[in-house]
Amino acid sequence: MDEWLTMTAADLGRGIGAGRIDPVALCEAYLGAAEAHPFRDRIYARMTRDRAMAEARAAAKRAADGQRLSPLDGVPVSWKDLFDSAGVATEAGSALLAGRVPERDAEVLRVATSMGLVCLGKTHLSELAFSGLGLNPVTATSPCVNDHDAVSGGSSSGAAASVAFGLAAAGIGSDTGGSVRVPAAWNDLVGLKTTSGRVSLAGVVPLCARFDTVGPLARSVEDAALLLAALEGTRPVQLAPPRPLRLGMLQTCALEDLAPEVASAFESACKRLSKAGHRLVDVDAPMLPAAMDLSPVLFATEAYGTWKDVIEAAPEKMFPAILERFRGGASVTGPDFVAGWQALDRARADWAEAMAGFDAVLVPSTPNLPPNVARLMKDDDYYKTANLLTLRNTRIGNLMGLAALTLPTGVPSCGLMAMGRAFGEEALLQVGAGIEAALGV
Repeated sequence: MDEWLTMTAADLGRGIGAGRIDPVALCEAYLGAAEAHPFRDRIYARMTRDRAMAEARAAAKRAADGQRLSPLDGVPVSWKDLFDSAGVATEAGSALLAGRVPERDAEVLRVATSMGLVCLGKTHLSELAFSGLGLNPVTATSPCVNDHDAVSGGSSSGAAASVAFGLAAAGIGSDTGGSVRVPAAWNDLVGLKTTSGRVSLAGVVPLCARFDTVGPLARSVEDAALLLAALEGTRPVQLAPPRPLRLGMLQTCALEDLAPEVASAFESACKRLSKAGHRLVDVDAPMLPAAMDLSPVLFATEAYGTWKDVIEAAPEKMFPAILERFRGGASVTGPDFVAGWQALDRARADWAEAMAGFDAVLVPSTPNLPPNVARLMKDDDYYKTANLLTLRNTRIGNLMGLAALTLPTGVPSCGLMAMGRAFGEEALLQVGAGIEAALGV
């Protein structure tokens, strides 16, 4: 059973369908591994054993009756602790929401459950999901699988760690500025950022509703495709054999200030893609610098507008660095916020026109490697610099309103990000499968 803990979700689903894997035994294996793990309390905010076992027993009966609901029926996954779960606390990594117990599941959790996914528990995250690092001294800081003294990336920190440490077959997270892709990249996983508006946010604790998205962290592109379908209650895209791709290599700030390991991994990945027959073309994005400058106007302002009353009622309950980030949105005027969105809409149209000839646009998923927890805690300037640098490349996909996918390169904590088109997840997953095959990871 130990081998189950490292298998892809797709392979586990196939094993259940073929009668080789019992969903109840599989659920017990994951629950047992999580409950016994030394990092359990740094990864899971709370386990949902009773729910998981009930769902696994129902999946086992369906499998025996030939009535499976989806390819992942009976596969155990974790859920970031900002997805409402009926009768179970959902606190979004914040003392401000301590003891908050929803009456019903978030819509996306309800749909995934109706497709047979088994809910193992709720995972830790950055406080109110407002950091790319995953550092959370208020609740818990999840470790990176490649460096246990480093952060795992945020804000879906526990989601990534649960999969990377073999404590869930996949994790469901959210991505507002990189919160699926950063932890996926730093923990050598596949992470899919969906287009804003594609997957339901009903019952998901918000950060910036116009940027918030839901997406999976998984062990393969196939897993990501199956999980997207399960989150939406649809049939998964059938991944076709790889074809030659035309890929843009973005020549902007995304290639600046790269850690040596990241630069080397990106160069190696691009060489392997070229060797596999894919065409890589340098591409510029003159609209991007001005759009990136809009980040503090748009993200922090909406976040603070959403949480102002709750935060200011008890600001002492927050990690000071996160409190400062929220309050950064207090000084932006209404006209500046509206003008910012109008400028961003124009930039998005310019991007779509400039990138129309590419199957995807490539950048390193993060410019840096996972920072050390102790240094982040004692050096405020380092925290701010590291957080902004961490989110720089992933934020491009959020600002431009794209679907985006990070894949492991084979170098620890160095991901390759492919950015597709808005609502083009199926096409991007096909591209991702081709990249995955070329990289051989």
